[in-house]
Amino acid sequence: MKQGTTLFLKVTVILMGIPVLALGLYGLYFLINNPFNPDYDHILYPIFVGIYVSIVPYFIALYQAFKLLSYIDKNLAFSNLSVKALKNIKICAVIISCLYVCILPFVYMVAELDDAPGLIIIGMIPVFASMVIAVFAAVLQRLLQEAIKIKSENDLTV
Repeated sequence: MKQGTTLFLKVTVILMGIPVLALGLYGLYFLINNPFNPDYDHILYPIFVGIYVSIVPYFIALYQAFKLLSYIDKNLAFSNLSVKALKNIKICAVIISCLYVCILPFVYMVAELDDAPGLIIIGMIPVFASMVIAVFAAVLQRLLQEAIKIKSENDLTV
């Protein structure tokens, strides 16, 4: 693969992290200066704690994607390092999905108080999106393992 293609993808990975970091820092600053309504505190704070905790596996997955692109640059795409990076991305996606599943009951309570049934569907979007990423990473991991196996068998054949 050309260097320019992976450079574009690396820049994209970095650009995916910048808004999350900026919103996380600004959101924390805003939350400290403007606390919630006391009637909603017991519901909204667990939601925001879950969201902030999910930032950690998100950045770990972005770092693993960046490492995977570096392996492609170094012609190590068909190596166990790439399989390990895909495995870590899959684990991070599952962790994010589980965190948002834990947040869903609190989203349901907010939807009940505000009479906003669409809020539950919006709360389910991160769960399904991260599960799609986890399944995609698992499929790629399996395909890469099979390709490495075939490559090693072909290397041994004279």
